[in-house]
Amino acid sequence: MTSILEQPLDLPCGARLPNRLCKAAMTEQLAGPLNRADGRHVKLYETWAGSGCGLLLTGNVLVDRMHLESPGNVAIVGDQPPEHITALKAWSAAAKSQGAAVWMQISHAGRQTPTIVNKTPVSASDVQLALPGNQFGKPRPMTVQEIQDTIAAFAHTAKVARETGFDGVQVHGAHGYLISQFLSPRSNIRNDEYGGSLENRARFLLETVDAVRAAVGPDFGVGVKLNSADFQQGGFSFEDCIQVVEWLNEKSIDLLEISGGNYEQPALLGIEGMQAREEQAVRASTKAREAYFVDYAAMVRERAKMPVMATGGFRSKVAMEETVSSGMADMIGLGAPLCGDPHGPARLLSGESERLENHAKKMRLGPGFLGPNSGIGMIKMVNALGQMAWNYLAIEAMAEGRQPPKGKGLLSSFTKHQARQQKQAKALQR
Repeated sequence: MTSILEQPLDLPCGARLPNRLCKAAMTEQLAGPLNRADGRHVKLYETWAGSGCGLLLTGNVLVDRMHLESPGNVAIVGDQPPEHITALKAWSAAAKSQGAAVWMQISHAGRQTPTIVNKTPVSASDVQLALPGNQFGKPRPMTVQEIQDTIAAFAHTAKVARETGFDGVQVHGAHGYLISQFLSPRSNIRNDEYGGSLENRARFLLETVDAVRAAVGPDFGVGVKLNSADFQQGGFSFEDCIQVVEWLNEKSIDLLEISGGNYEQPALLGIEGMQAREEQAVRASTKAREAYFVDYAAMVRERAKMPVMATGGFRSKVAMEETVSSGMADMIGLGAPLCGDPHGPARLLSGESERLENHAKKMRLGPGFLGPNSGIGMIKMVNALGQMAWNYLAIEAMAEGRQPPKGKGLLSSFTKHQARQQKQAKALQR
């Protein structure tokens, strides 16, 4: 019997996705000193081309080299040299080599730019991240001209994506990056047309979507990644999310991905942050309980005029099928399991397996209070960051033709990844 996950999905722009599974965006951190794509991106996406997912989303491609999420990000700023155009074309071709579509996720880190990249980043306001370790500097509020320039930068990057063979772009408006910083009343305390009311705070996102669509035309995929909530007291709420969705309904959007959280409250990792979590008023379903944001996605889908994707926590085939068949979401986003098993979704679709495994999630700093559920916030965060670090190392291994390093421990993964980022930052050429 054919699974509902194998059914194609027709998008408003006229494109058809081969099935209902998407490799969600995961930052690759593979770029060299000039933040350009290279052969490692090609090798990695040749591997993921056979994942079984009908859509592959790249990790963050930044629209500003001074505001990277990581020193190893790809960035597209201004006119691109011929060699980078060639590399981008090779990247998209590799991703599409087995029939999947590929979209480029485009982003600006804002205040979530690490200090090893930029000690004085810009943001909506001068509100610094409330995290220990001085990893992120105090931001400077953007001028209106800088906002307009950044909107134009998103549009430019989207145009380059189309010109180099990508099938679409996803505007990253979630997880505490710049657009999300404008949406949140905790990080946006402006008193001009880009601050104050939700309508003003959403202006940056909506103008960016308009500019991107104008740059790529009507027949190119344009998606948005949006938080269901920040899960912080006084932050972007689910009620805010629903209103923003209503405004996005009036735009030309092809796929809306629902996620949640930010660096201060990393709900996207399925863990609690170091601050108290602000719960949202959302009904709880009896289906797909393993998935972090599926109940939010289901309520969004009731209002949305575009297809909706739920990402975060999905592991079992039955939960994915129930989510799509019951109308809770049109598409399922899969991330971390593809680091340990890049072809897991293909085995799911073929009936060879019924569940994906997330290798990194099994890793811990130690037993008991040293584990991910520790009552000590810092230990909890080290576990989470160590798990993420292992995924980054697995991505690097696949990009170099090696197997994911399943024998590597959490602490050694964490320290190796930190050293790698420091080395990349020192090598950056501006």
